[in-house]
Amino acid sequence: MLVTGLEILKKAREEGYGVGAFNTNNMELTQAILEAAEALRSPVILALSEGAIQYGGKALVGLVRELARDARVPVAIHLDHGSSYESVLNALRMGFTSVMIDKSHEDFETNVRETKRVVEAAHAVGVTVEAELGRLAGVEEHVAVDEKDALLTNPEEARLFMERTGADYLAVAIGTSHGAYKGKGRPFIDHPRLERIARLVQAPLVLHGASSVPQELIERFRASGGEIGEAAGIHPEDIRKAIALGIAKINTDTDLRLAFTAFVRESLSKNPKGFDPRKYLGPAREAVKRVVESRMELFGSVGRA
Repeated sequence: MLVTGLEILKKAREEGYGVGAFNTNNMELTQAILEAAEALRSPVILALSEGAIQYGGKALVGLVRELARDARVPVAIHLDHGSSYESVLNALRMGFTSVMIDKSHEDFETNVRETKRVVEAAHAVGVTVEAELGRLAGVEEHVAVDEKDALLTNPEEARLFMERTGADYLAVAIGTSHGAYKGKGRPFIDHPRLERIARLVQAPLVLHGASSVPQELIERFRASGGEIGEAAGIHPEDIRKAIALGIAKINTDTDLRLAFTAFVRESLSKNPKGFDPRKYLGPAREAVKRVVESRMELFGSVGRA
């Protein structure tokens, strides 16, 4: 069933579990995410970036909406990292039930002003809004953010920001980063900062850049001919602790891409004469489903639908 993001996330924040927001770009990824959600009776958020919308157009959005509407669990369709008011309006016209406006790279007052505009437009049509304060390092929609430009969220600013904008949930920067390269070893997550933010902001909090980047997937990717550096992800225990402190929405994209690509490569290398897409997309879809299920178990959303 299709619901707003807040309908899913308000309950998650109140009851102390997390809900996965999984990025999708095609039919197979969407099917894998929803099949996992139904199998585990978990609410779920299907996230589409501006790049995904540009890639798949109305056909992709229509497919995602159709599959979400028929799902037997609560599903929100979310615009991930909307870069402008116009982009958000486009998503609203296309039937998204949750939108994000990301002006975190702007100064505080500009972020407040642009977020408030989006909130007014989205709330007018019954759609809930995510905003971001602070900025993550890494690669976001092909735009690289150096560590020196990444700013952690100020707790008092977070409180003021939410009061002035009326946003429904807030993405915070506490040490995670986008992409597969999150530094060497175990990335440091600023849990005390998150605890201070959560005391001041009662709305659901969001963790971007939270993929775990499992070494098993890295090894399969390399074994099938892929090239990737010393990738690292967020430790599962850090995610559990963040959820206990108020994180309700956890974004996952890199893990799905790795699983999908590794198994496509593996299938093609095992059968070099094959050219039936179903023969290599099918195993990739199943691999993504298993990753999504493991994430839902980690987040504590199993059986919450």
